[in-house]
Amino acid sequence: MALSEEPAAGAREDGAEEGALARGGVLEAFGDGAETRELLGRLRAVLGDRAAREGVLERFRVIMDKYQEQPHLLDPHLEWMMNLLLDIVQDKTSSADLVHLAFKFLYIITKVRGYKTFLRLFPHEVADVQPVLDMFTNQNPRDHETWETRYMLLLWLSVTCLIPFDFSRLDGNLLSQPGQIRMSIMDRILQIAESYLVVSDKARDAAAVLVSKFVTRPDVKQKKMADFLDWSLCTLARSSFQTIEGVITMDGTLQALAQIFKHGKREDCLPYAATVLECLDGCRLPDSNQTLLRKLGVKLVQRLGLTFLKPKLAKWRYQRGCRSLAANLQLCAQGRREPQTHAETPDGDADDDVPEEVERVIEQLLVGLKDKDTVVRWSAAKGIGRMAGRLPKELADDVVGSVLDCFSFQETDNAWHGGCLALAELGRRGLLLPSRLVDVVAVILKALIYEEKRGACSVGANVRDAACYVCWAFARAYEPQELKPFVAEISSALVIAAVFDRSVTCRRAASAAFQENVGRQGTFPHGIDILTAADYFAVGNRSNCFLVIRGLGGELMRQAVCVLIENLSLSKMPFRGDAVIDGWQWLINDTLRNLHLISSHSKQQIKDAAVLALAALCSEYYTKEPGEVDPARQEELITQYLAELRSPEEMTRCGFSLALGALPGFLLRGRLQQVLAGLSAVTHISPEDVSFAESRRDALKAISRVCQTVGVEAGGSPDEVVCEENVAQIFRTLLDCLRDYTTDSRGDVGAWVREAAMTSLMDLTLLLGRDQPELLEAQVCERVMCCLAQQASEKIDRVRAHAARMFMALLHADGPPIPHLPHRGDLQELFPRSDMASVNWNAPSQAFPRITRLLGLPAYRYHVLLGLAVSVGGLTESTVRYSTQSLFEYMKGIQHDPQALEGFGGTLLQVFEDNLLNDRVSVPLLKTLDQMLANGCFDVFTLEENHPFCVKLLALCREEIRKSRDVQKLRSSIGVFCGMVQFPGEVRRKALLQLLLLLCHPFPMIRKTTASQVYEMVLTYGDVVGAGVLDEVMAVLSSTAWDAELPLVRGQRNRLCDLLGVPRPQLVPKVPKLPIPPTSLSLVPLMWASLCPPRSVCVW
Repeated sequence: MALSEEPAAGAREDGAEEGALARGGVLEAFGDGAETRELLGRLRAVLGDRAAREGVLERFRVIMDKYQEQPHLLDPHLEWMMNLLLDIVQDKTSSADLVHLAFKFLYIITKVRGYKTFLRLFPHEVADVQPVLDMFTNQNPRDHETWETRYMLLLWLSVTCLIPFDFSRLDGNLLSQPGQIRMSIMDRILQIAESYLVVSDKARDAAAVLVSKFVTRPDVKQKKMADFLDWSLCTLARSSFQTIEGVITMDGTLQALAQIFKHGKREDCLPYAATVLECLDGCRLPDSNQTLLRKLGVKLVQRLGLTFLKPKLAKWRYQRGCRSLAANLQLCAQGRREPQTHAETPDGDADDDVPEEVERVIEQLLVGLKDKDTVVRWSAAKGIGRMAGRLPKELADDVVGSVLDCFSFQETDNAWHGGCLALAELGRRGLLLPSRLVDVVAVILKALIYEEKRGACSVGANVRDAACYVCWAFARAYEPQELKPFVAEISSALVIAAVFDRSVTCRRAASAAFQENVGRQGTFPHGIDILTAADYFAVGNRSNCFLVIRGLGGELMRQAVCVLIENLSLSKMPFRGDAVIDGWQWLINDTLRNLHLISSHSKQQIKDAAVLALAALCSEYYTKEPGEVDPARQEELITQYLAELRSPEEMTRCGFSLALGALPGFLLRGRLQQVLAGLSAVTHISPEDVSFAESRRDALKAISRVCQTVGVEAGGSPDEVVCEENVAQIFRTLLDCLRDYTTDSRGDVGAWVREAAMTSLMDLTLLLGRDQPELLEAQVCERVMCCLAQQASEKIDRVRAHAARMFMALLHADGPPIPHLPHRGDLQELFPRSDMASVNWNAPSQAFPRITRLLGLPAYRYHVLLGLAVSVGGLTESTVRYSTQSLFEYMKGIQHDPQALEGFGGTLLQVFEDNLLNDRVSVPLLKTLDQMLANGCFDVFTLEENHPFCVKLLALCREEIRKSRDVQKLRSSIGVFCGMVQFPGEVRRKALLQLLLLLCHPFPMIRKTTASQVYEMVLTYGDVVGAGVLDEVMAVLSSTAWDAELPLVRGQRNRLCDLLGVPRPQLVPKVPKLPIPPTSLSLVPLMWASLCPPRSVCVW
């Protein structure tokens, strides 16, 4: 979120970012170069202004964080960013605070891109060594405000250590003065590294990097490696993981040792490896409760083990394919893909001695596989894989056997998880030979269903997830013929896990492993079909797994039979009067009656198939003569279907509503009033069916279809056609449904009803406009268009776009123009026909600038303003942004038109008054008012004391929050009251009174929010508080703990009352609760206060 308005270039980049996010969150390039350069160039200017400095730093952090997932996009720009910052660092005139600020920016870049990439860009000439060392003289390791500086300096120093010159050449004459010997550069670097290895901040990590690059230099290792290792071992020996200081010290030392044995040459490190291992054993790190120390211990142990063994690739390992792409393609062309393994040849290195320390290392790694923390087990598993790759075949096989011992039911879930990770590492490195697959697959199949009860819950999800990882690794490691004997078992186990495992991570892991095997092995039966139904995303939903992927056969059969009935009817098969017709009708009715038993995935298709089958069946078999209905059949069908509309099952109502809508005209003739009344009753909301939004939606669809089926005739019978007698009731039903804003756990389900109502209104209006335009009354047409305009200005993109399309369809009807459209000429000018195809009404940026034009047309202003209030005060960022911009643009245009502004204000107050205590509208309306007041939309009213608009607005706001305990509503009202302080006279006094009351609200959050916003209000409107008491008012507001106990807060509030010239509120005890005699019931309205619990209330 930007801290202030961005320049035009910034706005263009924000738009590009939104476009990138719309394409799935993938950025194509670093699009913030200009702004970044401008921010870095302002560092000197903002140094003295704390707020500006923090703003620049935060904005830079926001820009960099956008590229966390794609840090490589920064690579072309890293050099110039570093140069701008290092110019500040290397400038002798730069203050210490400015240097620290530059290093903060360098650290943010390093955090996003990673120090290994960023490290190479630091200057690392011989001339850079001394200046970097000199910068350390001014550093305080205990200053926690500047740790970024020390972190970056240590990284910079580590890269300067790579210069190819002996450090002794840089020392010159060490005897600077008689009797005084200057410290050599080598000693200074080592001293710095050792001192920062034991600090408590992130500089410790950089010090370990510095040590690994410095101590392994050819000149340093001869003189200092032994001393440093001796210092490290002594430090470890006297440190204890029982204290915080000991943990910090051991962490830095272990990091340094692990880095040295990772980057140092084997021949340099080998003489010290046994001693380090001995010391590490003495530290008893497996007994520590510090996860990081145990992980570093395992990491160091495996590095020591790799030092004991010669760096080589085992000739006996299993290899799939070749490292050469050309060779792989040649093998594919020849149709043979033989694995390369040298198991039949004697091990050429069998004579090499394996040091006895290797056994201790592997033993410790096997212990690490059973550690209680995943990161430690993962590190141990990688160590097992690396070590086995350098061992002779027989010893490596022993290691595999030891790993398989982890899969005993006497072991914990930690051992099973570590064992799976180790097997995956061994497999993907080719160290698990095919001869071992029989044993390995057996334990993996057990791991895929592993679960262990622990009290009221169970553990094992991590084991099943790791077992899926093993299957995934095996798919990449082995040729198909090696895994062919196990395909049936593995594939079945993975499908079961993907569909029925209770953990979503395990289901997705099993699906990913199955997909990998299908793609790389090609031997899994029905692989593509299974993946289509149970892919990675489909298995993420548990109900989808249990009810859809393993769908019931009866659902498929019902749909198939309904399609068969439809096609047989359309084919005019000679079954008229046959008993089979009754069977078909029973099947259709039973399907519609039991839709609630069908899975959600198939429900819509089966419902549609049944309705289409019914329409075809009735049209073909339920007439005596062409166009003549069978009265008995009509009576039975209509009566039964109308009764089903009152079913307690929502889906049953849906099915039979659509069934009535699908009936042919001859079945509706004479019963139209009954059908419309029954469908209209379904659209009404009652307490027991308030959440039946789908049934109301389908009933509206049915009403529209019935009207289209029977047609229109102005003087016709209401039981036969849409006519003058029933058209008003039909419109009333449809328009009433546009007020359906029902919400439940699924969200705004009323939106489904409103969309169906809008579609039905458009269909009915176009039908009447084409056939009987005289039935369209001016009042109805105006209400239809106004309601569509309201929906087109609300916050849900889908609903807004649908409403706009209906609005445009009525405005630009293809047939005769719809009569009585308010402001038709203005509408056609504001919304030309070309907008129907060119405007994306789903996009707030295109919809709101057009919809707000309707505010200038009096007939539409109320409804558009009602919709805009919900959008401007909403939650979706894009909707709020563009609706707010469009509203403010309109307000800016009428600032010099008093009549238009008065009309707008009156409409706004009417919207507020009509929706008082309707939280769906009133809460976002308060937010809208807050923004309008803050942006000066009503500045004209400040010129007149007690303007009627301001007086009524204040009264409505006070009434809205009276006795309210809705935190969101109360917080929204605070901003409105603060904004109303700008209006002089009695309005300002009453607004201040209300704010001071809120300063003692029972909710601490409300008190704190009020104090904060009043503080900002006092700063914004300078004439509210006298200059003599301004400083004291500001001090009270900022220094008081407004979330403290009410008696303490009340005293400070009363002090503010005195300073602002407002009378203090008085505490009046409520009347205690008393029994009400039966003869006094008429007095209850006068005794409402006695019904409240006895406590004190604050009144004026």
